[in-house]
Amino acid sequence: MRLRVATRGSEQARAQTEHVARRLRDSTGAEVETVLVQTTGDVVRDVPLAEIGGQGIFTKEVQTAVLEGRADIAVHSAKDLPSSWTTPGLILASVPERGDPRDALVGHSLTELPPGAVVATGSPRRRVQLARRRPDLQFVGLRGNIPKRVAAAADHDAVIVAVTGVTWVGLAGHLAQIFEVDEMIPQIGQGALALECRADDASTIAACRALEHEPTRRAVDTERAFLARLGGGCDLPVGAYATVMDDGTLHLVAMLASGDGATVLHGERSGAGAHIGTELAEELLTRGGTALLEEFR
Repeated sequence: MRLRVATRGSEQARAQTEHVARRLRDSTGAEVETVLVQTTGDVVRDVPLAEIGGQGIFTKEVQTAVLEGRADIAVHSAKDLPSSWTTPGLILASVPERGDPRDALVGHSLTELPPGAVVATGSPRRRVQLARRRPDLQFVGLRGNIPKRVAAAADHDAVIVAVTGVTWVGLAGHLAQIFEVDEMIPQIGQGALALECRADDASTIAACRALEHEPTRRAVDTERAFLARLGGGCDLPVGAYATVMDDGTLHLVAMLASGDGATVLHGERSGAGAHIGTELAEELLTRGGTALLEEFR
């Protein structure tokens, strides 16, 4: 059996894909080849994500490689997937066990940052939540791969990154402070991988399913249900994180904010299935979220 695995060309994406390839080789004995694909998000690096389309800019070309038969499997960071459940012709065949979902500061910890310090981040979600803790902070935009972001800490007082990203590229030693989930709610799917393949490719689906981690799948499905109901993308200050409790129930925490961070809605819900994501989104919408979303439409 031969499997061609498509991915972005960033250092993090290649590390993630090699991890998947090793697991596929171990579980199936297949010969696994990596197919590097250049995405819109990789080509256009000097424009904020929201201005170049937001959702799907790091996944569309990788998905196309699978749909056109140039690859059999697409490996994504789950946070990059659009909030819609499926892409026609593809199936989300596997969600492997999640890595660290948390956010972190590089450069200085929050207590070390002087008044009026400049923090670099391209994420409205991170900016809003950090500003709630330190209203004096100033923010500048930042895009680029993980090594570039870590290096950018030398030009700013701090940079915010995802723990799992710096871990994949071996730079976790640069982290100055890690925020717990209750301090900064993560992006939907943060820390998790997602494997897509053609919906009619039964043998590849079976190979991918060997990597499935059911608790992570349930959690990510719940977070994606929350985002899908809001209809938001990367320009929306929104976060959600689900965990599977010891008794098998799901617990979801989430936040939704205005662009300026003046209004931040929080909520949580527990239940048996991903529908709690939809239900919590509905709750936040009725509590003022509908008005907040208008500024992003």
